[in-house]
Amino acid sequence: MNRVAIPARLVCIGLLLCLAGCTPGKADLESYVAEVKARPGPPLEPLPVMQQFETFEYQAQELRDPFSSPKQADEVASKGPRPDPDRRKEFLETFPLDGLDMVGSLGTGEELVALVVDPENVVHRVSIGNYLGQNEGRVTAISETEINLTELVADGAGGWIERQATLALDE
Repeated sequence: MNRVAIPARLVCIGLLLCLAGCTPGKADLESYVAEVKARPGPPLEPLPVMQQFETFEYQAQELRDPFSSPKQADEVASKGPRPDPDRRKEFLETFPLDGLDMVGSLGTGEELVALVVDPENVVHRVSIGNYLGQNEGRVTAISETEINLTELVADGAGGWIERQATLALDE
């Protein structure tokens, strides 16, 4: 025989003997699983005790709703000055008042017209009764050096207050 064939045969015989030692029985595994299933489970935690809450009956139906405005503020707001929602806005009302500059005036006496430059460097003629700025600023008087306005500003309580403003000539 060949010298290589003898060790290969010995290896095959050794493998067969090892495999013969492994029996396909699983009785020990089944007995272990049955033993684990038979053990009692851990104790459960007791349910928490429910707290008893005191009932509360709301009895302030007659009082003012805290989410609505006070009646007195509504009455004052309806009686005070208000902007005219139907009035058509003028072009110079699109700019804030601090963005407009008075650059001069034309005419004399009551026929005085002011010259105002907007942020786009366009000159506009402004007369008494025109509106300027974003706060409903109505021109009340024009002099050679300034324009006087009356603005309407929201007071925070639903009403409006009048505020005086001036646009002076830049020198």
